[in-house]
Amino acid sequence: MRTSLIAVAAMMLATPAFAQDGSGNQPSAESESGDIVVSYIRQAYRGEFAPRETPQSVGEIDRAAIEDAGALRLPEALDLVASVSRQNNLGGFFDAFAVRGFAGDENFPSNYLVNGFNGGRGFGGVRDTAGIERIEVLRGPTAALYGRGEPGGSVNLITKQPEFGRLFGSVSAQIGSFDRYRGDIDANLPLGNSLSIRLIGYTEEAGSFRNRPDSDRRGFLPSVAVKLGADTTARYDLEWTQTRAPFDRGTIAPNGQFGFVSRRLFLGEPGDGRHVADVLGHQLQIEHRFSDAWSLLVGGSYRETSLEGFSSDPELVRSRQRLYQDGRSLSRQRRSRDYDAEHLVLRAELAGDVELAGMRHRILIGIDYDDYQNDQVFRRFRPPAVSGNPSAQAGYVFDILNPVYGRFPLPTPGPLTDRLDEQRAIGIYLQDQITLSDRFAVRFGGRYDNYNLQSLNRLNADADERDYERFSPQLGLVFTASQQLSLYAAYGEGFRPNLAADAAGNLFDPETSRSYEVGAKFGLLDDAIQGTLALFSMNKRNVLAADPLNPGFSTTIGAARSRGLEFDVTGRLPGNIDVILSYAYIDAEARAAVLDPNFGLQIRVGDPLINIPKHTLAAQIAKTVDIADTSLRLGVGVQHTGRRLGETATTFFLPSHTLVRAFAEWTISDNLEAFVTVNNLLNDTWYANSFATLFLQPGTPRDAALGLRIRF
Repeated sequence: MRTSLIAVAAMMLATPAFAQDGSGNQPSAESESGDIVVSYIRQAYRGEFAPRETPQSVGEIDRAAIEDAGALRLPEALDLVASVSRQNNLGGFFDAFAVRGFAGDENFPSNYLVNGFNGGRGFGGVRDTAGIERIEVLRGPTAALYGRGEPGGSVNLITKQPEFGRLFGSVSAQIGSFDRYRGDIDANLPLGNSLSIRLIGYTEEAGSFRNRPDSDRRGFLPSVAVKLGADTTARYDLEWTQTRAPFDRGTIAPNGQFGFVSRRLFLGEPGDGRHVADVLGHQLQIEHRFSDAWSLLVGGSYRETSLEGFSSDPELVRSRQRLYQDGRSLSRQRRSRDYDAEHLVLRAELAGDVELAGMRHRILIGIDYDDYQNDQVFRRFRPPAVSGNPSAQAGYVFDILNPVYGRFPLPTPGPLTDRLDEQRAIGIYLQDQITLSDRFAVRFGGRYDNYNLQSLNRLNADADERDYERFSPQLGLVFTASQQLSLYAAYGEGFRPNLAADAAGNLFDPETSRSYEVGAKFGLLDDAIQGTLALFSMNKRNVLAADPLNPGFSTTIGAARSRGLEFDVTGRLPGNIDVILSYAYIDAEARAAVLDPNFGLQIRVGDPLINIPKHTLAAQIAKTVDIADTSLRLGVGVQHTGRRLGETATTFFLPSHTLVRAFAEWTISDNLEAFVTVNNLLNDTWYANSFATLFLQPGTPRDAALGLRIRF
């Protein structure tokens, strides 16, 4: 078993590297004397490109947009990008989303990036936005360059970074509906000209609109930046978070009957206590400039996560579910989880900007290493078949018409899953964008991956091992039609081994994909408004889904396709009105006729993929007005999510919903701000995601938060 200390020591062996300014990278700032007072580390895999030079659709959510939206969790922030849709989130204990219709394996969290490092794997709870400076949604075929992600795209979280030569910070406190209390601190502390520390922390206690136990969350996210020389900068980031909350599978809609029970009714047992999710992570990056043309970036990330606790969840198999007989007796399973994961990532990337044969070449050459260990111990009590007329206690029944918690002694779960899976991978990638003329540029690239997967089932001592290798090419073309308009086209292939096994212990073949995209990027009103219009099509094979008959295991649903259109606009309208508009049409469907892995039903070619709406719209508008010596910022947001499938291979669909959000921020002085957010202003009934008719996550009714922020 590795330790964090060993991992950090390994990262320290990396060669120094330097950051260049570029699209999506925050530049260094210079004081009047010419000394650098702020320094940022560039993002890996991105290169140095202006937005309209890139053959790729990139959605960006900056810190101001996150604060305007009142988004405290990653899913709430991603709601601002229409092509990202929420997925089944393991009772509220991991981030799960689909980009352009593809979500990955339902048994695992979505694999997002943190400062370019794979950071979403493991069971560490939902990501808080406290330490996030901005979010990049990197969509399309070129996302394959980053490796081990979904073909629809990758989400990259850029964390708040220390700044040299400037003391600043903020402290905030807020109270909200359902007994929510939260405090945040963010302080940048320069220590001389070459050292700066940024301290970020948060703590939150909250109830719920559902009658379940309270939850609490806390985190400490410090970072340190050091200038090791005129051309060398290093940064270390620590991530420590803990979430304690009840595991909540949500409400039920048997036979598609929404409102069958109150959305406030918790169907678990308070006696189960709360699940506990812990994260301890480290990142170290060093960058160095060799010349104006060449730079090198190296670093590493090591992250430990764990999740443990008990839960009482509805039984999904109809033959074991008494509710379908009498309409009131909900048969339940009782489950226990003890999950641990370790994730080590190392990388090095050389970037160049040179002229060869009279043409400009912007080159990326990189290598990364990924070692992920997933240790799962899962236990389960399951009710017997109702055909045997078992007692209410034997079926662990919860009477939804006369709910009484603690009615029966809590059953003791028995062993079901005890396995260790490990994935080791090395990737080598190359990208060259060649400027052929003032109007044309072409991008060639590719990634070679070599994987080793090992799986050990400790219940029966069965072990399996697989090795894979694959080259994934990419190609892009950019045509600059004018200063305000560019057109692009892109093609790419992807490859991702499936870190999962079926109930018999067999490993799955890797997931492969092909993606096509064409689009236009434009600027309006002297580039005050930036927009992208994209058309895409993706095909994927060896798609997996969770197997609820055997929790913790997966099974294949074969092939899938997603195609659609995206339209994104951000910027400032005349009158200093800030606007965000994002629309997506996504047609995601199965492309193979197979039996549903969950309930033995037939999946047909053309059946929609679960939790993917065809139409999604996100819009946010805000304006700041001066009032005497103060200023008031007012805004409203609208999110429309279309009808979408709620259970694979059935006709159960979640209804569409439209949510309205209002927000205001009053800047009382240079150092004091008051803010308020009201979500679901019209108090609509809505559903965030679904796995089955008895695993259905209800959305929060109208809620509000009021806060005060002191800046220094």
